[in-house]
Amino acid sequence: MKVLITGGTGGIGFAVAQQFGKEGHQVILADLSPALLHSKQQELVAQGIDALVQTLDLTSQASIDACASLEVDVLVNNAGIQHVARLDDFPPEKWAQLLQVMLTGPAMLSKVLLPGMRQRGFGRIINVGSIHALVASPFKSAYVAAKHGLLGFSKVVALENADFDFTINTICPAYVRTPLVESQIADQCREHGLTEQQVIEQIMLAPMPQKAFIGVDEIAATASFLCQNAARHITAQTLVLDGGWTAR
Repeated sequence: MKVLITGGTGGIGFAVAQQFGKEGHQVILADLSPALLHSKQQELVAQGIDALVQTLDLTSQASIDACASLEVDVLVNNAGIQHVARLDDFPPEKWAQLLQVMLTGPAMLSKVLLPGMRQRGFGRIINVGSIHALVASPFKSAYVAAKHGLLGFSKVVALENADFDFTINTICPAYVRTPLVESQIADQCREHGLTEQQVIEQIMLAPMPQKAFIGVDEIAATASFLCQNAARHITAQTLVLDGGWTAR
């Protein structure tokens, strides 16, 4: 299979690329920085993985359209950004950027790749969502809105494409210790007036009975499972890796 991973140079995206690559699939890292893409590609190649790169800006329709010719079997919509602020102080341009990168961009990328999947009779779309697709936290209105929207989008696309071997699902992990989360810790310190350790214990891990960050390997393995024959009838679903958070 050929697997396209957006945000492929980041913590989760790169782990997903390694997982699929080690299983013998060709992976395509998609991200903004050509230099970083090249560096991460070399890392994968050194591990014996068949890796390509695609410069992709999810805020540009032309950049998204350029992916149409890639003949991708599996799309992993992983790219994400964050901005932490009260709605009163939320810059409109930041709101628009978050929705574009994490909802509109994935939708438009899915749109350009679906015809090829249909033509070949096989396709898998895996969205990397978040616990915030199911619950909310203060100061994250745009992020929560985008991730909630991703679930509804996935259900519609599943219904529209149920007539061939196609599935679309969303993996929703609780906090993963990635660079994106590291920056959130600093933002939360500022908004709540807490120390870094207090943010981790009192905000991030407090709702999770297991009190642990989710590993990137868990997300990567879940993505891999969703592409296996045993998961061929799992579609329009939300797979929650939350350590018991939503059981309360």
